[in-house]
Amino acid sequence: MPLTSIEPRRLYRQIAEQIRGLITSGEYAVGARLPPERDLARQLRVSRPSVREALIALEVEGLVEVRVGSGIYVHAASGIGGLHVSNGGHHAGPFDLIRARKAIEGECAALAAKEAKRPQIAEIAEALQQMEADALKMAQPLEADRLFHLRVAEATNNVALVHVVMGLWEERGGPLFTKLHHHFDNPKSWSAAIREHTAVLDAIRGHDPELARVSMHQHMDQASKRFSKSWDGR
Repeated sequence: MPLTSIEPRRLYRQIAEQIRGLITSGEYAVGARLPPERDLARQLRVSRPSVREALIALEVEGLVEVRVGSGIYVHAASGIGGLHVSNGGHHAGPFDLIRARKAIEGECAALAAKEAKRPQIAEIAEALQQMEADALKMAQPLEADRLFHLRVAEATNNVALVHVVMGLWEERGGPLFTKLHHHFDNPKSWSAAIREHTAVLDAIRGHDPELARVSMHQHMDQASKRFSKSWDGR
């Protein structure tokens, strides 16, 4: 059963459906390792991030198992007929979400650098300090991370932007992003993220809108790279 090309606009759900079809047809048996992401992306003529989103969706369903450093393996036929995130899920793909956050939160950072009052800057710094404290305790500082970004949005003094950023963070709590975090969050990645947040804060504190925008963009770009690292060891 050969793979057929996919229109890039169809994103991870259609990719997951093709891969599921290969598994259900017996092309890949339980315990078999799927081809590397780069090979799947080349055959399907889509981006590697879209393939990764599809594989994460299939993992959430229970159809495949991701073994970091080894590859992606067919887990069990019991995933068929299960959750089917790739068909019916309403959450945005993780990389689409990062791209959206880059566009919106970059402008929030720039506007915050223009509009933020001293108490608001102090609140952003407080959230960053909580991130650092959580990381030192070897805890994932997800809540402090969320608070940092919300406080940057609040510092724009634009209620509509605050609601948009809150909505993006609600999407971030979906099953696909949660699973991606499970594979790639570690003390090293959080250390890098904290440095990136510090650069954003410094730019806002210095009332430099362009630097604030660039710093937030760089943070999102680095986050995307961290979530795109090869997990098949090749």
